[in-house]
Amino acid sequence: MFIGATTTHAQLHTHLEIQAAFPILAKAVGVIGSPAIRNMGTIGGNIVTASPAGDSLPALHVLEAEVEIRSSENTRRLPIAEFIRGPGQVDLRAGEIVSGVWLSMSGAFQIQSYEKVGLRNGLACAVASLAALVKLSPKNIIQEIRLAWGSVGPRVVVLPHVQRSMEGRPLTVETMRSAAPMVEQSVSPIDDLRASARYRRMVAASLLLRLAG
Repeated sequence: MFIGATTTHAQLHTHLEIQAAFPILAKAVGVIGSPAIRNMGTIGGNIVTASPAGDSLPALHVLEAEVEIRSSENTRRLPIAEFIRGPGQVDLRAGEIVSGVWLSMSGAFQIQSYEKVGLRNGLACAVASLAALVKLSPKNIIQEIRLAWGSVGPRVVVLPHVQRSMEGRPLTVETMRSAAPMVEQSVSPIDDLRASARYRRMVAASLLLRLAG
């Protein structure tokens, strides 16, 4: 599916096809800013801003989104993890713009979750956030899990070793708790006015527990 860069967050949040196929993205854009911001802000803008706390970015990472980039001479596509190089830094060359994002998913993930912790209910910039896709067997065994954290590093943080440690195990609080110390050790948040690095590490690990709730 192609989503044009000028699609607003409000349009994505209420779009029936997005809600059905990519509910994780609908959830993520639904907590961006305020209603006024969601009605004006666009998915392209959220991507190009490249903020570590950008709400759409962890969801786009687990969806393995590709960013479409156009110029008058060429069109190219990059995985979002390669397009975003750091805070406010993206792979855009002279004369290029982001024209949209491509999404594709193979297989059914029974759990599509996006959670964030902020300092208030509205207009909250994430202290830490977690996007998760989980594919389960009929016996509640994790067959595949994709995790991406926001606001705990200079870019969205993906921890393949944490994902591997959870696959083949039941989706339980015990499984999540066993992975939590690895998360705390692996993320690299900063201290700022909103939260300390220590608190962000704790929240990043604690967000895992919500998957088993």
